[in-house]
Amino acid sequence: MHGWFYSPLYYSLLKAGDTIAYVVLIWLTWRFVDGELHWRLAIGAVVLSGAWLTLTFLRMNHLFKTYFDVLSRLEVTIPLGIGVALSSMAVLDGTFTSTRVLAGVELVAWGGLFLLYRRNRQRYVTQGHGPVPAGCWVSPPAGVLQPGDLILTSGMVAAGLRESVGHGETVIRTTEGGMASFSSYMDRGAVIHPVDEYTSIVRAHGHFIVLRLREALTTEQVRRAEEIAREMLADNAGWRDQVNRRRRVLIAWLPLPRRWKERLTRKVLSAGYDWLGLFMGRLASHRWTCIGACLELYRRLGVKTNPYGTGLLGFGTSVFDPIMPVRFLSDPAFRLLSVRDRDS
Repeated sequence: MHGWFYSPLYYSLLKAGDTIAYVVLIWLTWRFVDGELHWRLAIGAVVLSGAWLTLTFLRMNHLFKTYFDVLSRLEVTIPLGIGVALSSMAVLDGTFTSTRVLAGVELVAWGGLFLLYRRNRQRYVTQGHGPVPAGCWVSPPAGVLQPGDLILTSGMVAAGLRESVGHGETVIRTTEGGMASFSSYMDRGAVIHPVDEYTSIVRAHGHFIVLRLREALTTEQVRRAEEIAREMLADNAGWRDQVNRRRRVLIAWLPLPRRWKERLTRKVLSAGYDWLGLFMGRLASHRWTCIGACLELYRRLGVKTNPYGTGLLGFGTSVFDPIMPVRFLSDPAFRLLSVRDRDS
């Protein structure tokens, strides 16, 4: 479990290579379509189609495993459309027989990739607004949840992204012996609430799935989870209060009518949510997105997960790389609760 899957350097180099390859291919394709490359039309089309085919084929295993992520699906369908169009263009050009043959081979290869893509899609079922692995246990009862479980739910974000889940909560055990979940909300910041009440509300309006740590939390980690979560609550509240005091002082200084100041105050006061992290993928010290709060809790507990929010090139954070909850379905630190768990 603690091998190359979790190597930040390996992940960064792989992501940097993928990003650079895609950027170069997009740039070359654009120059070709725009007529800036002085290649013969058919030859240029064959070369570019082959390049897109090679890159997609090399990433095919990963993209098929992460089919539930809308970006992974686009990384197959968009190159597929571009490649078929370029190869078809080359087939229609009769200048060189060898070019037409190569283009025909590429079309066959793209057709084979499309068939594999369709076959892979059968491993998933649509749940809400997106796919989830077939056989997953949808909305299990709260009684089966364990400390360390990651709850992924449907909701507004999932609907907007056309994905099955868009919100995350981590299950913790309280000192009273009950089960609670920890997360962060846009209108409240970091929160801890009873897990049975929360799952009942979600079940009434949508669905949720559960990811379980492959290596269960130790007794000490279970005890520390609540302590850490409450420390994070205090950190979040302290940051929120400090920021709101500064904003109130600034608004009071502005030469505006009192009614305008009151309205502006209501608009700009922070609830403790990390809005920048929602779009950039950063992990700040005192405020988080929902999945950012879960990641920070796991990190402080010493639970290793895949690197997230590393940026387009894999190094650093906050470079337009939002941490999408659905991506945790492919994290080797977790396994998805399935109907087999339900039956057993």
